[in-house]
Amino acid sequence: MMTATETPGLTLLRQGTAIPAHPLALTADRTLDERRQRALSRYYIDAGAGGLAVGVHTTQFQIRQAGLYDRVLKIAADTARQWTDRSLAMVAGLAGDTAQATSEAKTARSLGYDAGLLSLAALSTRPADDMIAHCAEVAAQIPLIGFYLQPAVGGAHLDAEFWARFCALPNVIAIKIAPFNRYRTLDVIRGLVEAGAEDRITLYTGNDDHIVLDLLLPFQVMREGAPVTVRFKGGLLGHWSVWTKNAVALYHTCRQAAEAGAVPPDLLALDSRVTDCNAAFFDVENDFAGCIAGCHEVLRRQGLLEGLWCLDPEESLGPGQRQRIDRVLRDHPDLSDDAFVSANLERWLDS
Repeated sequence: MMTATETPGLTLLRQGTAIPAHPLALTADRTLDERRQRALSRYYIDAGAGGLAVGVHTTQFQIRQAGLYDRVLKIAADTARQWTDRSLAMVAGLAGDTAQATSEAKTARSLGYDAGLLSLAALSTRPADDMIAHCAEVAAQIPLIGFYLQPAVGGAHLDAEFWARFCALPNVIAIKIAPFNRYRTLDVIRGLVEAGAEDRITLYTGNDDHIVLDLLLPFQVMREGAPVTVRFKGGLLGHWSVWTKNAVALYHTCRQAAEAGAVPPDLLALDSRVTDCNAAFFDVENDFAGCIAGCHEVLRRQGLLEGLWCLDPEESLGPGQRQRIDRVLRDHPDLSDDAFVSANLERWLDS
């Protein structure tokens, strides 16, 4: 239940929802394309997303060095307010050392964001005590979502003891679990349960390689000799930056099936199909080097983006990735939302 100081978006985050990680729209000279940046936000809102995550890995961490962080967050916040009357969970990515992350948290709160998703990549070689102190300082500025980022794109290995300490911090409301590793996913869940925080902290899947199963399966760990069962209640995913309308529909189907306790085999089988698409979009064959450009390519084909441009000129599709995307588009057309995008694209691009 929402308290006097809690925003509707924060309440939605606690309940669990579907949140796409927002890409960055650039022109051919790698400057911000505000028109298409707004169009992306409009697309996600009309697709039924429960919120937007901006300034995160999919938005490109380099927006900070490019001086675009405040501007990109403001465009999404303004668009959300102007485009819809329904409540959205607005999540701001937070990164860097403590001074930078706390400054970004203050910026996000001033722009109306409900929570901050905290990357610990900048502290990946620091002791756990330093990381926990860092998290506590940032959590004093904004409700915090923990982030287990996979090591292939800059994350650090964080054990169950770390997560138990993290879950004990006040003002932590959720954790995005995205190590792309079942053992490390269980480490987070063990830490959550050890801290006795399973009713206070909401789990979001960021495991783009197991989206459907994460949303469907109960996870059981032991505490003081008794089993404790927890579930993922939301998803905050780079994969959901594409084909978002169908992704949101799949999210709700999974939540309903999990709550009913009856999961049909054809829904379970979708996990492998969604993962097959993700392998192409995220460039698994090249150790995720093209994970952002791959999502850009899908959006480019739909007309939402003009090109694949990233802030780093060296960042593009990996060898063979375009052909793998061709294949999954042929193999899984029912998972796309091409018709929905085509029907609304001109309206979203209208300045």
